[in-house]
Amino acid sequence: MVLLAFLVLIALAAIRMRDLFIVVMLFSVYSLMTAALFMDLDAVDVAFTEAAVGAGVTGVLMLSTLRLTGRWERRPSHGPLLPLIVVGITGAALIYGTLDAPLLGDPAAPVQQHVAPRYIEQGPVEVGMPNMVTAVLASYRGFDTFGETFVIFTAGIAVLLLLGIQEGPETRPGRTAIGDQLVLRVVVKMVIPLILLYALYVQFHGDFGAGGGFQAGVILATAFVLYDLVFGEGDARLVVPPSWLHRLGALGVLLYGAVGLYALFAGKPFLDYSALAHDPVHGQHLGVLLVELGVGITVFSIVLAIFYALSGRRKAS
Repeated sequence: MVLLAFLVLIALAAIRMRDLFIVVMLFSVYSLMTAALFMDLDAVDVAFTEAAVGAGVTGVLMLSTLRLTGRWERRPSHGPLLPLIVVGITGAALIYGTLDAPLLGDPAAPVQQHVAPRYIEQGPVEVGMPNMVTAVLASYRGFDTFGETFVIFTAGIAVLLLLGIQEGPETRPGRTAIGDQLVLRVVVKMVIPLILLYALYVQFHGDFGAGGGFQAGVILATAFVLYDLVFGEGDARLVVPPSWLHRLGALGVLLYGAVGLYALFAGKPFLDYSALAHDPVHGQHLGVLLVELGVGITVFSIVLAIFYALSGRRKAS
């Protein structure tokens, strides 16, 4: 209840602020508090994603957008009454819709009677992974996760088409977002390898603990975003050229889909990982490893490509 109260206060403060920089900071704090709330509910994987995306890279992308649009919000030409009525009606409808929902943790809820017991009892036998979340997302819900990966790729390409895809690295040495800070450069040189190593750990340890391709892709992109901010656009684009990124995004989706096609050619259903090895459980492990790798490649490339596209644009005079 304390965390929920903080979320309400932060949301109200963000609504009333006209300084968009403060609003972005409040949204980052809001995401961090939401991650803490998910942790309190034992939803570790969801909390991990919220912290990496909401409190991390989303704030950087919003600040990059803010640099192009201006810091202060214009006063609306209409009064606040109509938006307040619309939000009030929508909120009342949402609250009414939750009245029929079961209480949190209710053992008599349908999900506790049918779906959850099936995954808990059969998951270790059929998939053989300690992390039940990864087993559900990458194996049982492989179709949904494939669709989500394709949606991320499609949304990223749409953003790049709107902002423009840079085909070659732009060499503007010395142009950094935070100036030439010697101490910061030394610290970042030590931190970035640790971030990259942690991203690899999250990528390939997701079947045993919290993490997976989505979180790893965001963390990996964050390392290169930090490199761009500290060492400048030219250096960052020499390390990872923008022309690579949309191709890498497509490669991740193709890798995911290729696993499903291989299963079809082997006489199994689409995305049936048991076709990848003689032992079905070993096939599940290999299939989850490959599809999570595809997710990580796509998420990394799309997030970094959007940041490149935003940071490479200039504010209109």
